[in-house]
Parts: sequence; structure tokens; C-alpha cells
Amino acid sequence: MQEQPLVSVIMPAYNAEKYMEDAIQSVLVQDVPLELLIIDDCSTDATAEIAGKYADGKRVILLRNEKNQGVAESRNIGIRRAAGTYIAFLDADDWWAKGKLACQCRRLKETGRVLCCTGRELMNADGTSQGKVIGVPDEITYSMLLKTNRIPCSSVVVKAEAVRDFYMCHDELHEDYILWLRILKKYGAALGINEPFLKSRMSRGGKSRNKLKSAKMMFGSYRFVGLGVLQSCWYFLMYTLNGFLKYM
Repeated sequence: MQEQPLVSVIMPAYNAEKYMEDAIQSVLVQDVPLELLIIDDCSTDATAEIAGKYADGKRVILLRNEKNQGVAESRNIGIRRAAGTYIAFLDADDWWAKGKLACQCRRLKETGRVLCCTGRELMNADGTSQGKVIGVPDEITYSMLLKTNRIPCSSVVVKAEAVRDFYMCHDELHEDYILWLRILKKYGAALGINEPFLKSRMSRGGKSRNKLKSAKMMFGSYRFVGLGVLQSCWYFLMYTLNGFLKYM
């Protein structure tokens, strides 16, 4: 019988045929009981066919949207279907080092925290390293997170119940950042593991790659979570400074 998953890995995919096998294989080598939920968001390339090679309806489950839903709702579809105690997010163009999930689940159990993230190594589109590692502090508080998003989405492992308190929303903003802020405000500080378990592919076309667009999305995210205009302006200045320092 299929072992009850400890972790449900949610992978939204849209026209991801170039990269997604690396992502899938990096999940399947993790040494914890898991399920992988791939949500194909009406891709027009071979994304569904590649995912279908791995899908067995048990450990790897392929879900196909009837119409394009966007990344936030595609992740929500996976969240609603997830059977694991924890939920992990992985974008289809990123991948993980072996041992990532086991390390995070162990530390979450030891500390009683609900959310854990890791450091990341920046990779070129072809999968080679850029030679840049972005670390994370041992603890990330709500106040720290307001100043800059220290939590890479593809590195997160989080208690399923915490995610289901809020779900993801607003694709036009930073939907993952909004979720982390809401979770930390309710449940307290996140745990950071300063190891580059996440290999983050800096592919062209990501919405955060357009700096002006990303800045507008960040300001909108502040307003959405309830900050006033002056507070939003202050934290936006902190975000801009920290963003500059992060990629130096």
C-alpha cells in the first residue's frame, strides 16, 4: 500500500517542458514519504506529456486545469488536494538538493515552528551555477519579512493547516510573499536553514525579473496585508535597499 505522505510537494507548471524533469527527479530522490502534485495550467508545449511519464496516480499525481488559472490558484488546487502533514512548494524550473525535505521536517518537529525555508544557489537558465548563494537567517520574524522577502517560495516547507488558513491569492501581486506574511503574523517566526538546498534557476520571463513590475507588486502586497500608505512607503524603501544588497 502507498505510505501516507509526510510531505505534499506542489508544483505548478506552465510551458515548463525545458526544465521540469530536473525538478521532478529532485523531488523523487528525497528521503521522506511524499506525494508530488503537478498542476498543469493549460500548457501548450509537452509539459503534460513529460509529467505523465512519471504520474502513477499515487506518488506522482498530474492535475490538469481546464482553463488557465494562474500560479496562485494552481497552487491552491494542489493545497486542497494535498494529503501530507506538510506542504512544500517547488516551481517547475527550480530543483532541490538531496536531503532537503528530511532536514526541514526534522527541524520543524524539533522546534515546533510551522514554516521553514532554506538558502538558495542562483543558477543560469542552462543549469550551471552563477557562483552566488543567498543565505537565510536562523529565524525570520514578521518584522524582518516586511523589510525584504527572505523566504524563497521553492524552498518552503510549511504545516498544511497553516497554509489552509489563508491559501494563495492575487497573482498580480507577490502571492507567496503575502502568504508568508499572513502565516508569520498568526503563527510566529519562521525557521531558516542556511544551506543552499534550493537551486534557483534565473530563467527569463519570470514576473520578479522585471524590477519595476516587481516593485509595484511589492507595494501592492504591503497595502493588501493592511499597511497604511506611510508604512508601505517606509517598508518599500527597506525592500529596495535590501534587494540591492542581496544581489551585489
